[in-house]
Amino acid sequence: MKLNDNTILITGGTSGIGRALAEALHKLGNQVIIAGRRRALLDEVTAANPGMAAIELDVADPASIAAAASEAISRFPTLNVLFNNAGYMPFDDPAGAVDDAELDNLSTTNFLGPIRMTAALIEHLKAQPEATVLYTTSALAFVPLATNAVYSATKAALHSYASSQRFALRDTSVRVQEIAPPWVDTDLIYRSGDPRAMPLDTFIEQTIAALAGDDPEVLVEAVKPLRDNPGSGEHALIHGFNQSLVDNPIPLGA
Repeated sequence: MKLNDNTILITGGTSGIGRALAEALHKLGNQVIIAGRRRALLDEVTAANPGMAAIELDVADPASIAAAASEAISRFPTLNVLFNNAGYMPFDDPAGAVDDAELDNLSTTNFLGPIRMTAALIEHLKAQPEATVLYTTSALAFVPLATNAVYSATKAALHSYASSQRFALRDTSVRVQEIAPPWVDTDLIYRSGDPRAMPLDTFIEQTIAALAGDDPEVLVEAVKPLRDNPGSGEHALIHGFNQSLVDNPIPLGA
């Protein structure tokens, strides 16, 4: 995608990767609109970035999605980039009982929310001379983490959906791109400074550079070994990846 003179709506733009990308794109000369549930955080981010705008949005609520899409089109008629970034990452145990409420909320937020958000804006985006739909998935879409099994599955599902949508929109002005981060040192789990986690500023710098290209997947170098999952040999890869985190667990804080 082009890196300036866009009007960009970013869901989940008040923290972590979403906020950092919102601020980076804002500095490049784009009109950035962050969307999230908590008004106080929206106000905090926009106050720190004069010219940035905000819309309240709960991606788990179809009515909120419809209202936010309508507001975005009304206030920002040149909107041409939708960045589906909102999501969260709880731990679960696929060897144990399922928490139905958590399962429903995670699936709705991480998978159904981006689909609904895109559907609410797709006709508007198709009417723009150039438009982009971006999805944040994860390296875990390709090599799942057993302690976050449902999260990994939602990201794999979103990757699949984005692939289909990219083909379906092939003859339109809308490009579909996917950002698949590796482990980045943010508060998605716990900001720890663990040397295995990619520093946020490094991830943002490399991602912005990659966004300027035409690749359907926006990948930093650190994620490529996991993205290149070895097909029928993936079971050993997944086992080894998970065993390495059993042997040296992700720090979770106090």
